[in-house]
Amino acid sequence: MRVAALYDIHANIPALEAVLEEVYQVGVDQIVVGGDIVPGPMPRETLGLLLDLDLPVQFIHGNGELAMLAQMAAADESLVTYWGTTSGGPLPEQFRPGYRWTVQQLYPDYESVLATWPKTLRLEIDGLGPTLFCHSTPRSETEIFTRLTAEGKLLPLFDGLNVSVVICGHTHMQFDRMVGTTRVVNAGSVGQPFGEPGAHWLLLGPDVELRQTSYDLAKAAKLIRNTQYPQAEETAQGILQPPAESEILALYGTAELTL
Repeated sequence: MRVAALYDIHANIPALEAVLEEVYQVGVDQIVVGGDIVPGPMPRETLGLLLDLDLPVQFIHGNGELAMLAQMAAADESLVTYWGTTSGGPLPEQFRPGYRWTVQQLYPDYESVLATWPKTLRLEIDGLGPTLFCHSTPRSETEIFTRLTAEGKLLPLFDGLNVSVVICGHTHMQFDRMVGTTRVVNAGSVGQPFGEPGAHWLLLGPDVELRQTSYDLAKAAKLIRNTQYPQAEETAQGILQPPAESEILALYGTAELTL
């Protein structure tokens, strides 16, 4: 079985369409969508596209979906206790309009769909063996680790899982590393990668391929700017010129494994 792992799409339809075209070209048996399809500028279109594919697709929760569900379930925003932040605290005010807007696009049509997804998924993949998919770490969809995180900090998280490979995302940067005897691979981000521009994803089986798909970034940025998404301009700029990996690694180094 060959699997395409698509993580952190963040409602960037042009990036997703480019990746799906390549996925069909290389041929896979199924797709795993590893969370954070939302929030972003084209949430209904993105979810609709993924749900209507003629390939088997399995979904897991990211912090984005869980934050959307928490807001949908709350009678008032002041009652929301889950924002999907690394610190576990409230979402900074500058990001709240984007979350509110995304919820408005999805509620109520997609609430029941989002609510059915699990946090983790296990598959047997040819050449890789038992493989666990999670959004961030096996215990949390919000905590941060990178290719630079000390192995000693990670061993308690990845020991005893009875899998050969763990596929994760969340930090929007691809890597392929060992933690003890477990191979841990970050899929990167389809819609908002850090470092190199493009759409980043994984092709799994019989080995692991870190894929980067090119697409028309200027056209995508224009399309995003034409949406009503409150953070459209920042999102468009991030697609055209992603932050440098070194900058993000330094930032994330201060928040490693914070629940």
